[in-house]
Amino acid sequence: MIYHNDGQIIIRDMNVGDAQILYDTYASYGWHPDIETYNSYYRQQQNGERLVFIPEYEGKVSGQCTLMLQPTDGTWGGKGIPEIVDLTVFFDKHRHGIGNKLLDVAEAEAAKISDMVYLAVGVHSGYGAAQRIYVKRGYNFDGNGVWYNGRILDQYAPCENDDDLVLYMSKKLK
Repeated sequence: MIYHNDGQIIIRDMNVGDAQILYDTYASYGWHPDIETYNSYYRQQQNGERLVFIPEYEGKVSGQCTLMLQPTDGTWGGKGIPEIVDLTVFFDKHRHGIGNKLLDVAEAEAAKISDMVYLAVGVHSGYGAAQRIYVKRGYNFDGNGVWYNGRILDQYAPCENDDDLVLYMSKKLK
C-alpha cells in the first residue's frame, strides 16, 4: 500500500526484503540491531497488529516508522490509543523532510481509530532531533517522568542512559 507519494518521497508499507535493508543500515552505524525485530514488524503488519511505514527517497529505502494499533506499553497502553514506535530516518537522508512525512502518515492513520496518538522518545543525546521535532509538532509529555525498561523509574533509582530510558509524549489528533 502507498500512504504518500509527492514525487520525491514515497511512503509505503513494508516488504519482506526491507528487514535486511534496515538491519544492514543500522549495523553499519555501529548499532546492535536484531534482524528478528524487523521480521517481526513485517509479520505484525501482515497480521494487522502494526502498520509499518517505509519511506523511499530517490528510489531507496530511507528509514522506517511503525504504528502499534493496540499497544500495551507505556502511559496509554491498553487504552485503545495507537503508539508510534521506532521512527528512524537513515543518517544520509536527514534534512529532506522524511521524518515529518512519516509522522504525517502515522498520525493520519492513528486518527482513523483514535483522537490521540502517543510515543516514547529516548532521553540521551542521540534522540535530540526527535525530541525537538515532537515538541514542534505538538506532542506533550505525560508528566510521569522517565520510564526505564518499560516501567516508571522511581526517583533516585539507578538506571543507564541507554535506549530504554524514555519519556512518553502524546498528541491530540482531532
